[in-house]
Amino acid sequence: MSKNIAIFASGSGSNAERIVEYFSDSTEINVKLFLCNNPEAGVIQRAERLNIPLVMFNRQQFKSGEVVDILKENEIDWVILAGFLWLVPKNIVEAFPNKIINIHPALLPKFGGKGMYGHFVHEAVVENKETESGITIHLVNEHYDEGAIIFQASYPVLPTDSPEDVAKKGQVLEHKHFPEVIEKAILGQSLI
Repeated sequence: MSKNIAIFASGSGSNAERIVEYFSDSTEINVKLFLCNNPEAGVIQRAERLNIPLVMFNRQQFKSGEVVDILKENEIDWVILAGFLWLVPKNIVEAFPNKIINIHPALLPKFGGKGMYGHFVHEAVVENKETESGITIHLVNEHYDEGAIIFQASYPVLPTDSPEDVAKKGQVLEHKHFPEVIEKAILGQSLI
């Protein structure tokens, strides 16, 4: 039986679109729903273009359990965070134990935690003169970026790289690996 996934996004939605494309012909995994907390997010237009139902929600609905109800009504099996910036509340973590996957644009535990997202991460990598950065895909618990790591990939950071250069390198790895890691995690395949 096919597993239904819901993708939470707060931004442009490029990872969300890549995941939809990856699973478009799958008989085992179905992208059923996008959820978004940002009325200005580019993912809203992507959802429309990709013909994926979109649910908008606010912080109160997120914390109250209303979002859990929406996920259950839509028979969601797994939750994917693709550029989603809010801390996931306990009610959602408990409703989907070890079935929430996030992607982070750095090699955790470096450059993780509250406020470390997007360009803030890439600026920190450059400011700290790191020689490499990468992506981390991890399970979600009730703390920012502290869930069990299931996959990491790295790339070199050159002394001449700007935060924008670092971001571009990271996005290449995100689009390449995130859908595949999601698939392996859901199907219980080895990630090594």
